[in-house]
Amino acid sequence: MAPRPAWKGYLKLSLVSCAIELTSATDRSEKVSFRIINRKTGHTVRRQYVDSVTGKPVDDADEVKGYEIGDDEYLLVEEDEIDAVQVESSHTLSIESFVDRADIPPIYFDTPYYVTPADEVSEEAFAVIRAAMAKERKAGIARIVLYRRERPVMIEPFDKGLLLTTLRYDKMVRKPEEIFEGLPSRKLDSELVSLATHIIDKKLAPFDPSGFDDRYEDALLALIEAKRKGRKPPVVQAPERPPNVVNLFDALKKSLAADSKTAQPAARKPRKTTPKSASKSKKSA
Repeated sequence: MAPRPAWKGYLKLSLVSCAIELTSATDRSEKVSFRIINRKTGHTVRRQYVDSVTGKPVDDADEVKGYEIGDDEYLLVEEDEIDAVQVESSHTLSIESFVDRADIPPIYFDTPYYVTPADEVSEEAFAVIRAAMAKERKAGIARIVLYRRERPVMIEPFDKGLLLTTLRYDKMVRKPEEIFEGLPSRKLDSELVSLATHIIDKKLAPFDPSGFDDRYEDALLALIEAKRKGRKPPVVQAPERPPNVVNLFDALKKSLAADSKTAQPAARKPRKTTPKSASKSKKSA
């Protein structure tokens, strides 16, 4: 079953527009999900809003959003009034500018969405916009209202469609100097840096996300399975925490030696051999 679109609207580049859909590029479903249980009865527990003064439960029909305008004074805002608030980015993803993707620090990237044409009529315009962006190797900057909030976004060609990534506002990102300012500048031993570089070279590998497993969740599942079958939970020996390095040079040398033993040699590509008949023909020519 295909996932439901998170947003429907229009992609606009100058006077060219097409209907599009946004679909979440990630799946947040989890294997392990816990419910809160009443230990005495074994029944599940549900949350309920209660009046902060009377302590009585509040019916769903009486729940309404309130904006604080003073001490214990709230302005009531109805759902239909919020839904009536519309700006251009509520329905149109208008590309305002184009940038080099590398110019956007990764810390600003938030949530990815796949972008596809919403209907057959929009496919040609969508494909033209995508092809032009791919040819220029540029990413588009736009804004979109998602979940009742306008967000800046980056749009780039991806596979057969487009990838939209919501961006964090500048005010949401802590400036690095706030955290790194106290770190001292050191003059490093070039031999130590060289040893660390060799260790990195030994660990070079192609990026393969299929190899990422949630080992913590696997351990939780093993615990649950053991309890379900009436067995004692497995005793897991916690790994030792690495100590602070005293002799950095020795630690780097030992790391390099250990990685050299475990590293597997890369498969060599067979050399292209020239058929004898071809080599003779070249000589005769």
